Amino acid sequence: MKKTALIAALGLVSFGLFAQKNPAKLKKEDFKPGVELKTAADSASYAYGMILLSTAQKQLTNDYRKEALMAAFETAANGDTTRFTPEQANQIFSDYSKAAQIKAAASYKSDNQKFLEDNKKRPGVVTTASGLQYEIMKKGTGTVSPKATDKVEVHYHGTFPDGRIFDSSVNRGQTATFGLNQVISGWTEGLQYMHVGDKFKFFVPYNLAYGEQGRQGIKGFSTLIFEVELFKINP
Repeated sequence: MKKTALIAALGLVSFGLFAQKNPAKLKKEDFKPGVELKTAADSASYAYGMILLSTAQKQLTNDYRKEALMAAFETAANGDTTRFTPEQANQIFSDYSKAAQIKAAASYKSDNQKFLEDNKKRPGVVTTASGLQYEIMKKGTGTVSPKATDKVEVHYHGTFPDGRIFDSSVNRGQTATFGLNQVISGWTEGLQYMHVGDKFKFFVPYNLAYGEQGRQGIKGFSTLIFEVELFKINP
């Protein structure tokens, strides 16, 4: 197993363990008959079997096939001839993983597009020519809007459409200051509609945010929602 795959497997050990009952609360008769774990190596081998199974279940999701997995494991463990060579097996699983990722990305993109299509029908939501959507949460007393070359001081709270938070200056308790030409294009455009004291909610499509590739903590094709309050403009 490649080092990266091993790390991924180890990271998923809790998935397998917490999917079961707490072993400390089980009685001897609760365990199915099997190999006795007499040594540390026995226990480590058993534990690693749990890790491998939970990894397979996680990576194959709905396509997980217990019979095929166990057949390959038993054949290889007995030293018998397997259906594929190691090279073929690696290629088959790599092709499957890539196809699954493409399918998942297409589904995620479609879900995000549907959210925006439904959202723009709500009263108070404005959709711009670029596809950016916004609604006014609070109007301030300012009369000047920032330009794309200005710096601004804001508070913001960023979530995904399902409500999960990915970034928030509000939660950190400290405002953020940055140049409007240094952020995602959805922000560069959206802040220019605001005045000091305004609070807007922006619905930013992926092409105005982090695109098809995404970034750490944000998947590609993600729609991002920001509540932004503008405090100061520094030309």
